[in-house]
Amino acid sequence: MFSFQVSTRERCELVDITRPVQDIVKRAGISEGVCHVFVPHTTAAITINENADPSVCADILSALGRLIPRNAAYTHPEGNSDAHVKAAVIGSSRTAFIRGGRLALGQWQGLFFCEFDGPREREVWVEVR
Repeated sequence: MFSFQVSTRERCELVDITRPVQDIVKRAGISEGVCHVFVPHTTAAITINENADPSVCADILSALGRLIPRNAAYTHPEGNSDAHVKAAVIGSSRTAFIRGGRLALGQWQGLFFCEFDGPREREVWVEVR
């Protein structure tokens, strides 16, 4: 298993992690297989979405904020219940195929670390087989 750190700057943000994950695939020397990306955090997530236009990330965060507001009637006392719900909805992992030694993503796709309770130092785990 490989891992790397992500430093977030905002309470909620999407960080493109395609390049560091691709670097891990290259270091692993796997030409055909799968790459599994996981975050060991309850207020963060991983998604695959468009990485060509940054307004897509802004739209995702905006929609999540409307659907899962920060100041709703939550019972969790830490004040970050919305972050837990957003992470549960998006999910803590994604799997992508490896073809020709590279992540087999669509033309406009990238891997994103989703921060919902930052800023923080976070860890991403990657397994390549």
